Amino acid sequence: MTRQARIVQRTFAIALGAVAAAAIGCSRQSRPAPAATGVQRGGNLVVSIRSEPRTYNRFASRDPVTELVSLLTQAKLVRINRATSEVEPWLAESWTRSEDGLRYTLKLRQGIAFSDGRPFTAADVLFSFRAVYDPKSPGPLADSMLVGGKPLQVSSPDPATIVVTFPSPFAPGLRILDNLPIVPRHALEAALDAGDFARAWAIGTPPGQIVGLGPFLVREYAAGERLVFERNPHYWRKDASGTTLPYLDRVTLEIVPDQDAELLRLEAGQIDMTQTEIRPEDYAPLKRAADQGRIKLLDLGVAYDADSFWINLKPGAFRTDPRSAWLQRDELRQAISMAVDRQKFADTVFLGAGVPVYGPVTPANKTWYSPDVPHTPYDPARAKTLLAAIGLTDRNGDGLLEDAHGQPARFSLVTQKGKTALERGAAVVRDDLKAIGLTVDVVALDPSGLIQRILSGNYDAMYYRVNTTDTDPAINPDFWFSSGSAHFWDMGQKTPATDWERRIDEIMARQVASPDPGERRRLFDEVQQIFAEHLPVVYFVAPRVLVATSSRVVNVTPALTVPQLLWAPDMIAVTGAPPAR
Repeated sequence: MTRQARIVQRTFAIALGAVAAAAIGCSRQSRPAPAATGVQRGGNLVVSIRSEPRTYNRFASRDPVTELVSLLTQAKLVRINRATSEVEPWLAESWTRSEDGLRYTLKLRQGIAFSDGRPFTAADVLFSFRAVYDPKSPGPLADSMLVGGKPLQVSSPDPATIVVTFPSPFAPGLRILDNLPIVPRHALEAALDAGDFARAWAIGTPPGQIVGLGPFLVREYAAGERLVFERNPHYWRKDASGTTLPYLDRVTLEIVPDQDAELLRLEAGQIDMTQTEIRPEDYAPLKRAADQGRIKLLDLGVAYDADSFWINLKPGAFRTDPRSAWLQRDELRQAISMAVDRQKFADTVFLGAGVPVYGPVTPANKTWYSPDVPHTPYDPARAKTLLAAIGLTDRNGDGLLEDAHGQPARFSLVTQKGKTALERGAAVVRDDLKAIGLTVDVVALDPSGLIQRILSGNYDAMYYRVNTTDTDPAINPDFWFSSGSAHFWDMGQKTPATDWERRIDEIMARQVASPDPGERRRLFDEVQQIFAEHLPVVYFVAPRVLVATSSRVVNVTPALTVPQLLWAPDMIAVTGAPPAR
């Protein structure tokens, strides 16, 4: 292990970890935001992001920057507190639940207005549900709002009340509503009626037309440079002392694709924080800045999500390609898992600041992680045996494998350009697979191009970070169910493409409906076992999450999920002079 790796592992830690998903009681009342001692309103927070949002419309895209824009400008009926994992009242100030657990009656806050001054009512909630379920404008949020493949039924007996009825038992209850931003009917109904909702609020939309209930509103967008958000004068939240939130006057998102440039700007005080975690190799220079009082460093522990390797498993994707005989076989993915030395991966990619993992649920998720998931051994010899079983052998003695037609066993691996951990991880995978005779061509694309490849299915294999939206697997049906839009290896299947995916669908349907936490854990353990057997996605190492802010940033509550520092933007404050431009 390198000296720098040992330094990273000695960082001072705040052990946040995962908190068990709390069962929703029969009722829940809102509490005011805690008062921040000594915090004053005003100031500009400058945050670096690595790419531009694909749209202002969270209903149309799942990319991390679009989600961040939604956190700044929109609000939800209830919110999952990302530091505690508890469900909190938000636009709904309270609720009650029926005895059978299928019906929730939510009381909406009164006197709330959108950022353009128009009043918020139950009609906007009904509109938002109509939009997310609209078959003419399918988007990434739709399947995350289904229970048993069916939509929630929503009604409004009066302008201040919403009744949500679940089609079948759903153990997480109202946690599902954290997936749905409430958007203004008056601004978007025409687009929905015209069947054009998915294209509404495109990135070229004048900022003044983006309306929301969040703490900020879009003020300026300079392509390739920055987005500027200003305080929403109609924002509804106050802290316990009666101070109107947000504390900040402005949030500026500076687009900095290169991580080296991002580090230099953070060290120089030109930005206050980054959208996501810092790299392990950046710890040493930032520790020096922290010792000088210019930077604050936090180690949040092991991440919920590990970088993911997957092969395009869409049936027919390689029908006319000779590689169709082996590229989508389970044995190939099993061999890849055996061929990568996970400890070397942790030391090389994350400088030792990471733990080997063998599935999509990492040890950080203490409620749902299963230690019984098989730990694939590092065994290159066994990997070669598996490859030989599917016809891949070294037929010409050059040390590389060929298929039955004498063609090289070769595929391309797409990853994100400018994301050091992904580029370095893809290189380790390439080198370890070359040692067993597989040839991998790494292709690094900008985030927009990479997302387009995923959505179009135009790729051989991917190496990318897929972030879950909640610690409870029932809130991530888009990943676990074969019909899901985040079932990346073969998205949006009308019927399960394989028997094992059908089995996962059936078990997850029981898992999300069970009222017994122990039974839910047992069922999800079974799902993880099936996943480990067939390895649609291969995981190697979950990194430790390191975050940093300038010393002038106060009142931040870090969390393990992305964005680790900006998930509660209305509570963040700054002191002193703004960053130099």
